[in-house]
Amino acid sequence: MPSWPEKPKYISSHHTRIDGPFKVTGAAKYPSDVQPEGWLYGMILRSKWAAAKLTKINLDPALKIPGIKAAVLAPAVDERQKSSSDVTMRYYGEEIAGVAGTSKQVCLDALRAIEVEATELPYVVHEEEAKQDDSPRVWEDTPNLSKPRIRENGEVDKAFSECAAVVEGFYTTPVQIHNPLETHGNTVLWNDDGVTCWASTQGITSVHDGLSQGLHVPRSQVRVISEYMGGGFGSKFGPINEGLIAAYLSKAAKAPVKIFLTRFDENLAVGNRPSSFQKIKLGAKEDGTLHAFEFDNYGTAGIGGGGPTAGGGSGLTLRAPYIYHVPNTRVKQAGVNINAGGARAFRAPSCPPSSFGMESIMDELAVKMNMDPIEFRLKNDTSTPAWQIRQKQYKLGAERFGWKDKYKKPGSSPGIIKTGVGCAGSSWGGRGGGSHAEAEIHPDGSVEVRCGTQDLGTGTKTYMALIAADVFGLKPEQISVRIGDTRFPPSGGSGGSSTSPSVSPAILDTCTKALQALQEKTGVADARGANWKGACKKLGVNPLLTKGEWQDGLSGNDTGGVQFAEVDVDTETGFVKVKKVLVVQDGGLILSRLTCESQLNGGVIMGMGYALYEERVMDKNSGVVLNPNFETYKLTGLGDVPEIEIILFDMPERGVIGIGEPSTIPTAAAIGNAVANALGVRISSLPITPQKVLTALGKDKLA
Repeated sequence: MPSWPEKPKYISSHHTRIDGPFKVTGAAKYPSDVQPEGWLYGMILRSKWAAAKLTKINLDPALKIPGIKAAVLAPAVDERQKSSSDVTMRYYGEEIAGVAGTSKQVCLDALRAIEVEATELPYVVHEEEAKQDDSPRVWEDTPNLSKPRIRENGEVDKAFSECAAVVEGFYTTPVQIHNPLETHGNTVLWNDDGVTCWASTQGITSVHDGLSQGLHVPRSQVRVISEYMGGGFGSKFGPINEGLIAAYLSKAAKAPVKIFLTRFDENLAVGNRPSSFQKIKLGAKEDGTLHAFEFDNYGTAGIGGGGPTAGGGSGLTLRAPYIYHVPNTRVKQAGVNINAGGARAFRAPSCPPSSFGMESIMDELAVKMNMDPIEFRLKNDTSTPAWQIRQKQYKLGAERFGWKDKYKKPGSSPGIIKTGVGCAGSSWGGRGGGSHAEAEIHPDGSVEVRCGTQDLGTGTKTYMALIAADVFGLKPEQISVRIGDTRFPPSGGSGGSSTSPSVSPAILDTCTKALQALQEKTGVADARGANWKGACKKLGVNPLLTKGEWQDGLSGNDTGGVQFAEVDVDTETGFVKVKKVLVVQDGGLILSRLTCESQLNGGVIMGMGYALYEERVMDKNSGVVLNPNFETYKLTGLGDVPEIEIILFDMPERGVIGIGEPSTIPTAAAIGNAVANALGVRISSLPITPQKVLTALGKDKLA
């Protein structure tokens, strides 16, 4: 098995991104940029009812619109019609049909022309109402409130009676929308040669397999391409409905069809992070060690996420107790169905809401016991595999942040604008596996490395080039990197912070094999660096091709991190300004320091949005999302971003560990704790809006 270079020149450096010039000049072609010859616009007709039984769907009027080349039913609707089953719409925005035409306008005309008749049904779009026994059911044969899943360890009731201090709290987090800049979409060509799909996806292999299965086309006749893509955050795996609809339209129209969703559609139908309603009770012994924990949580994944009532990969089931060791625990969790789009995995599924609830109650108990919140955490953070790393991170971070000087009794900050500080920790897996790669060395000295992975914008191409450059003794600019094509050696999806720990060992393996093969074939004992071109010339006319794969031991697992936040809260306006966030994060072997720091920055910025701004708002009277755009669904803007200081634990002995997820987990909790420290009262519901601050201060009637 190869080993990581002991003294790398490029690995772990701040080398500029390989794809940077292509992106800033516009040369990078995203799937939404693709325009194959003869391509057609595709659009989707969606339900205008939150719940309805369709009694008639007639596509013929749409086909009569000049410029319309095809119209098809959505696969699920088509399947139900063929089986003579009722065609029931269960949320506003659910797919009914698709059209393909020569312009956007003719497609819009065609959507209006489709004849749809329906009987509207009762519906419910808010969790509290959906829980009631007399509420309309989303799924006819299933109660909206699922049977709770209960897990119990120890003797909880007895343990609470043994505690020196007990606190209780109720913490809520909203449904959060993924909202990538490049909306969900695909351009698909289905002809006699097979299916070619240009997909905005986190997994070209999952799209490949989904198209093969969904279209009943042999895998060998399906190709998926995605060299660049504009964000997904867990919501872009598989061809999804828009991909399948585009494929069927392409087959009917005998031309490529491009469907990229509008921002409105994006907020209705392609995933979200579930809400949570967490009732928590926590107790500790006199020495400050946690002793008893009770947790009762419910939330909604809309019509479902991995099933009508199950969390699946959506993150509906929270991790409780998150991070901390409590010997006596009772955990009860349930899902609530509502008539809204289903949930999907969202960056660090289940962890940000788990962290917010747990870290909030931890601070409450620390205050009640008159303990410093960091000392309280150091005493109890001993459960997850990364706990020893977090112990070091808290101590280092507290010193760098100036915690001892900044932390004051909650609410003691003077003046109208009050300052507060807070902290929180995170744990994540990040293990890799399964990737394959190949390296091709040409007689002229040029090199190409290939892997069937995809780059979400995290820097995959960059670290592939850095690894190859260090192995061959070349500059990263001399390495040609090819990804994003299912014709390349297979790799997995980009989720769970698994891309870099999956791909990088395969690149190291294939490049090490290529160097060895070059030296053996040419007789050059050291073909690296200055000897490279001379050795390559001895290859003759044929290039040298080697294949490699993921190797156990080159990547690690279980990363820990902590964050510290400092905020100002204006008690007259309720406005919260985040002044600084300090991130202390373990990343194992840092492949590319610049892109790693960029990921940490992005995680904090996303966590700020969860803490202060983001929340899906549903209209009770229509079942529609009321804030489906960047004007009304507020995200963290440039002016909101605070100073972000990063301390990386570079631990090469641990191998490569993904850090895309863990950096966004504790941010909202740290900010929430900082706000509570500033005010002396806790805002227990995300997002922490000015209105909620004023309400907590008893000033809402004056606002």
